Amino acid sequence: MNDAVLKVEGLTRRFGSVVANDGVGLRVRAGEVVGLLGHNGAGKTTLVSQIVGLLKPDSGSIRVAGADAIADPATARRCVALQAQSQAPLDGLTPRTAIEIAGRLRGMSRAAAAAAARTLADELDIHEWLDRRAMPDGRGLSGGVRRLTAFAMAAVAPVPLVILDEPTNDVDAGRRRRLWDTVRRLGDDGAGVLLVTHNVVEAERVVDELVVLDHGKVVAAGSPSALRGTDDHDLRLELSLHPDGADPSDPLADTPIPIARRVRAGRRVLLTLGAADAEAAVAWATRLRSGRLIEGYALAPATLEDVYLAATAEATPGAAVTSEEAAHV
Repeated sequence: MNDAVLKVEGLTRRFGSVVANDGVGLRVRAGEVVGLLGHNGAGKTTLVSQIVGLLKPDSGSIRVAGADAIADPATARRCVALQAQSQAPLDGLTPRTAIEIAGRLRGMSRAAAAAAARTLADELDIHEWLDRRAMPDGRGLSGGVRRLTAFAMAAVAPVPLVILDEPTNDVDAGRRRRLWDTVRRLGDDGAGVLLVTHNVVEAERVVDELVVLDHGKVVAAGSPSALRGTDDHDLRLELSLHPDGADPSDPLADTPIPIARRVRAGRRVLLTLGAADAEAAVAWATRLRSGRLIEGYALAPATLEDVYLAATAEATPGAAVTSEEAAHV
């Protein structure tokens, strides 16, 4: 399934002198989960608001399931299920009722909506609260259960495009894993999914493509393996520095092993290296720790977090990336 259910090209939106989206382009295909990553204020929610017709762009184009979302937002909106970043207004409803209503509004029969609600309750492990009524001021249901209910409302009926804006906010670790599994299932069932999240480490296990926004611009895009670098077997050596301590990897020429990418974020230094250099890397890091030049270190497979930090380092206080590494990502 390679048909694009979302195609955004040259999208620009300003608020006065602030450019929230600056020539943004991205594509989501049927059956694909695309992660949209960026810091607070990067322009993610502004982009989502334009896709669903809540804001009109200053320039550019948006097509949802073939429909022009700018000229005909009502048609495009019928092809989208959205879980907004804010909590859904559930007061007075039980999760079962809210999920079933969402299904009925999407054209499902009463029986199909009820069955889908039960399936999602199983997947997300919320049966205990399925018939508990949400009350004002947060009573009745916790923030996490409300968030999972809102996710289920977006996921209950088949639609071409599902947009999830920070779906794991307030959700405990065990149910976050269940939610990610359901996100992957939505894609495998044929929906295009645009996943807006800060949680790059957890999202990595479900995304097919990643788009990184920084100050309204796309600064990195591609598959996880392509963005990580040349090899899925690359490793990350993380050095933990002492407060106000020197960085033993700066300059890179002083390191005894080849480094493909170096990112500095506060007191963390993330070094990407080949698996063949693992033994030498551990020996070097052990010497640094023994000499009290670092507090500690960890060696693990390279992740998308490294790519994200490298791509946004110039705009992140306390972060640094060399020019060679910026070109690498």
